[in-house]
Amino acid sequence: MSAPDLTGKVALVAGATRGAGRAIAVELARAGAFVYATGRSSRAGRSEIDRPETIEGTGELVAEAGDGVALRVDHLEPDQVKTLVERIDAEHGRLDVLVNDIFGGDRYAQFGTTLWEHDLDGGLRMLRMGIDTHAITSHFALPVLIRRPGGLVVEMTDGTAEYNVRYRHETGFWYDLVKAAVQRMTTAQAYEFAPHGCAAVALTPGWLRSENMLDAFGVTEETWRDALEEVPHFAISETPTFVGRAVANLAADPDAAEFSGQVVSSGQLARRYGFTDVDGSRPDCWRYLTEVTDKGLPANTDGYR
Repeated sequence: MSAPDLTGKVALVAGATRGAGRAIAVELARAGAFVYATGRSSRAGRSEIDRPETIEGTGELVAEAGDGVALRVDHLEPDQVKTLVERIDAEHGRLDVLVNDIFGGDRYAQFGTTLWEHDLDGGLRMLRMGIDTHAITSHFALPVLIRRPGGLVVEMTDGTAEYNVRYRHETGFWYDLVKAAVQRMTTAQAYEFAPHGCAAVALTPGWLRSENMLDAFGVTEETWRDALEEVPHFAISETPTFVGRAVANLAADPDAAEFSGQVVSSGQLARRYGFTDVDGSRPDCWRYLTEVTDKGLPANTDGYR
């Protein structure tokens, strides 16, 4: 299929400092959209995530790919989000795509613990970072987005609707709750958007080779396969660019509303639109997890990428 064309569109990627958000901002810019990329980590100071990536770094990548601006914004602060949306409105008078990718709560996750064992303050902070931020951003941004039919909100989540039906005990109560809430937010926004001809879609990447994940395995993007000795199923992993391409293609699809209210995966959209990851493959992580990993079968990605 042809490359997505978002010329003349305006996008806001909230939570674009690193990982999926950064790649989404870059791919939207590459497709021709003017992109506002926001995050808290800055060269002026790190956020509580305490990683080296900065929103200015994202801005440089966006500028290489297309047009846009990177801004330091805390999406838990309503006044900052209100000011951001007012700027977008003043400068462009429109907003066509909103990507709610703010989280970072995995810093507080204590995987494998019960609700009563998990640190309470950390769990509550996860809810603030993964739920409140999305709600605050949508509250201010949607009045601009719904002015024109065809507007799209992408709620970034983790796991397909089918996969998340069961309680994901390995991630724990708080993480599971955040991702379930994001799916419900998508359902609600899709319902409220319908009279305006706009759509809300939840999107999950697969096993993402984010900066944090690569560091956890002690590898780089160039050497990531070295991690397979320790975790063979990591073979199904994908780059952040893969989900970035998913968002760009979805945003350029005039029939994207058929997905409104649903949870879709990067692998699912790759089959729909014909894009690939940077290595030319189409990893279908969630089908792999269900059919291979969760059944205790040996790692084998044949037919899954």
